[in-house]
Amino acid sequence: MKFIKLWVPVILWAALIFYLSSLPDLKTDLKYDFFLRKIAHMLEYLILTFLLFRAIKGSFDLTELFLFIYPASLALFYAVSDEFHQLFVRGRDGSIMDVLIDAAGILSFFILSKVFCLIRKWKALKGAI
Repeated sequence: MKFIKLWVPVILWAALIFYLSSLPDLKTDLKYDFFLRKIAHMLEYLILTFLLFRAIKGSFDLTELFLFIYPASLALFYAVSDEFHQLFVRGRDGSIMDVLIDAAGILSFFILSKVFCLIRKWKALKGAI
C-alpha cells in the first residue's frame, strides 16, 4: 500500500507529461503563449521533482544530499528523454533550452523547500520565545 501511495502519483504525473509531449501542437492563440508554455515546463518539472522527492524519502533512508541528488537526477533524466521523445512527434521539436527550463523547475523545488523549512524553523523559534 505504501508503494502505491508514494509511487503511483509519480507514474501518473510522468505519464501526463509524456501524453502532453505526444500532442502535435499545444500552442494557443493567447498573446503570452510562449511565456505560458515555458512557465508550464517549469511547473510540471517542479511537481515531478516534488513527487519524486516524496516517494524516495518515503521509500529509502537517505541523507539530505542524496534526497537532493536522486530526485533531481531522475527528473532531469526524464526532461532529457521527454525532449528526445518530442523529436519524433510531428509539429514538435526537442530543445536544449526546454531542458534548461525544466532544470530551473527542478531547482526551484529545492529552493522553495529550503525556504519553507527556514520559515517553519523561524516560526518555531519565534513561538518558543
